[in-house]
Amino acid sequence: MKVVIGSGKGGTGKTLLSTSLALTLEYVRYLDLDVEEPNAHIFIKPDIRERIPFSIPVPEIDFNRCTYCGECAKACEFGAIFVGSNTVNVFEKLCHGCASCKLACPENAISERPYVIGEISIGKRDKIEYIMGYLKLTEALSTPLIRHIKKEYGMVSGDIIMDAPPGTSCPFVQSISDTDFVILITEPTPFGLSDLEISVEIVRDMKLKAGIVINRADLGSKEVKEKISGLGLPVLLEIPFSREIAVGYSKGIPLVDVLPEYREKIKKLWERIREMV
Repeated sequence: MKVVIGSGKGGTGKTLLSTSLALTLEYVRYLDLDVEEPNAHIFIKPDIRERIPFSIPVPEIDFNRCTYCGECAKACEFGAIFVGSNTVNVFEKLCHGCASCKLACPENAISERPYVIGEISIGKRDKIEYIMGYLKLTEALSTPLIRHIKKEYGMVSGDIIMDAPPGTSCPFVQSISDTDFVILITEPTPFGLSDLEISVEIVRDMKLKAGIVINRADLGSKEVKEKISGLGLPVLLEIPFSREIAVGYSKGIPLVDVLPEYREKIKKLWERIREMV
């Protein structure tokens, strides 16, 4: 199965749950798609054996051919090209690498060059194959890196666990697309409920199977928990608000090592997801 763990906001426990799943299953490939702040390696502690730069193609202008007609700028939906009376400026950090400008140029004056925006780390720990994406500081476009990792490393037989970026914008949508199941982890607070509702709406629009895990379950009000249960998705697991879990997490100790009894609960969670899929 391909199972992705997402949330409407940060700090709800995506990595807490996804790493516990990886450390409990017999064999798994783990994709850390939270490329702006990947941290699953702190808990899985893989042996990183390879680091691969990741680049996107950005336009390069041949000024011997360019007539400054501006067709490339008109074709770019992201404002990554500015054409003046005698100059062309390319803003690499806005470029999505779609090649629309190259196709639109009537003078064939645009070629492409690689522009490095991040890195992919490949490692292993026992039964876990670990793939981590890392977006370089100052870079804003995480979606191409997420798409590439899923395409290159997410098309294998066996179980795949993906830790999605927080929020509900394009990186989240890219992460959950073409997956078998989405686990939405939330906290029973008004803020958590609000973001969860948006996540549930997206999952439904994409016609994906999903379930909810409530972290710090005994922290919120009964009313909020009832609203979470009323969203129409099954509540698969509740994790208590525990100082012991928080202290372990701050030291890089996974949930299933802090509370070993959760290994069995995690196994049952996975079995239930498999039945639903």
